[in-house]
Parts: sequence; structure tokens; C-alpha cells
Amino acid sequence: MLVAGAGLFGLVTGNAGKDNLSGPAVLIAAGDIADCSEDGDSATATLVEGMPGTVIALGDNAYEVGSSDDYAKCYGPTWGAFKSRTRPVPGNHEYGSAGAIPYFRYFGADAGNAANGYYAFEVGSWRIYALNSNCDSIGGCGRTSAQYAWLTADLAAHPASCVAAYWHHPRWSSGMHGNQLRMQAIWEALYRAGAEIVLSGHDHDYERFAPQDASGQVDSAFGVREFVVGTGGKSHYGFRDPPLPNSQARNDNTFGVLRLQLDTDAYTWRFTPVAGATFTDGGTTPCHSPPPSTRAS
Repeated sequence: MLVAGAGLFGLVTGNAGKDNLSGPAVLIAAGDIADCSEDGDSATATLVEGMPGTVIALGDNAYEVGSSDDYAKCYGPTWGAFKSRTRPVPGNHEYGSAGAIPYFRYFGADAGNAANGYYAFEVGSWRIYALNSNCDSIGGCGRTSAQYAWLTADLAAHPASCVAAYWHHPRWSSGMHGNQLRMQAIWEALYRAGAEIVLSGHDHDYERFAPQDASGQVDSAFGVREFVVGTGGKSHYGFRDPPLPNSQARNDNTFGVLRLQLDTDAYTWRFTPVAGATFTDGGTTPCHSPPPSTRAS
């Protein structure tokens, strides 16, 4: 069940996994999606159309400023077809409109409380956290922030065996924008709770990292694996040279979506490219327990 506090647009209710009831629990992810002057979002929307599952839009969903027109004229005709099964997060372009209000109006209760834009829900047996990395717009993301307090409390109250989270600005990235330190405290909280996956956009590329601990060191037993999936259709960004040491797969010229199958004790990922492209990436990793010496606090 979706969980969020009452706010400008009321409570978030419902089952985000409702589209998966006839099959495995599935997330379909990409960010940096729709621009009326580009057609990449049409190509990725064609992919999503053929994929049952819960769609997670990773921010910068409607360019340039996330206005009502941007959502109605650019996002709506393509990814808007999946609005009823989409659980979004806002990017910095959404906040190009004051308070990202057009974004919250477009998605309604499925975007969470308009005052903060973060919420939690379940897909299959997994607990999923949709978080807001536009920290300056919501009172911060650090250890004293409301978002951090809410997240750590919810992690403690829902000790799911498999946990995933997503937000717009990646904590780790070899792309043009690079690492986003603003999300360090959030990453630490998820690591302590034994989370499996974090997904982000912002850099217009695809990148997969090895599981990492709170300081960005490889931790194959308890680490969190990050995927950057800024491949929704807007444009491409190149990578920095050299890439970050724990980067395991990268591509900067292919639009596509990441499909995550969420089983009770593992996850399987597959990056699917748009028609005519050949890059792909896939694998399976088991879920794990929290690190033995830590607690979500």
C-alpha cells in the first residue's frame, strides 16, 4: 500500500503493484524523458507499452520546466499513456515551475504530498521508497531533515527482506554531473537498513555500479547497487574519463528502459534499448540482510 501524509493533494492510497498481480513483480525505470522538440520519448514509450509492471519515472519527466503545458503536450502524448501505473519522483526541471506544482497536479496523489514529494509503497514483497533529491526545495536531505527522519522511521517500521529506492540526482555517477553528495545521508540510511537497489537519472546515460557501502567501497555482501537510468528520451551525455572505480557497465548513446523483476529473495535486471539500438545489460543478484554492525537510525 502506498504511504504518505496528508497534504495539498491528500493521502496517497492504493497498491502500486496492481499491474503485476497476474505475473512477477516488475518495475520499469527511466528518467529524463519528454521534450516536445525530441522524439526519444516516443521510442521509449513504445518499449514501456509492451511491458506490464509499475513504471517509475526518475525525474526531469517533462522539459523544460515541468509546466502544465510541458506535461500536457510533451509527456502526456507518450509516457502519459502509463500514468495510472506510474509512481514518479521530481527532478530539478520539475522545480523550474514554482514548487513543482504542475508535476504534483499532473500525477495527483500518486506523487505523494506536494509539500515534500516522497512516499513509500510495496510491489510484491518489496518495500519501495520514492524520494526527493531536490533538497533545497524540501528543507534538506541530511540527517536533520524531515525526509531523513521519515525514511529512517519507515525503514524501522517496515523491515522488508528486500528494499529499493529511487530519486533523481545520483549519489554516484561517472557522467557529466558526477556524484551528488546531497544524498549521502539517505544512502547511509538505506545501507544500514540492508537495501538492495537505488535508481536515479539526471545524467543522461546508463550506468550500473557494484554494490557499495556507505563510503562508496565495494561491499558484495551488504552493499547497495546503484543504477543511473537517464535514458528516457531527452538527450545523451558523455562520461567523464576515467569512470568511477566501481562502475561496472556504461553506455552514453542509447535510449531505453531498465526492467527490474522483483522476486521474494532476489532481483533480475535487464536494460532494454529502443528499436535499432543494440546495447543491453542484465543480471541477477540475491537480496541480503542489513550489515551486522549497523541499525537504521
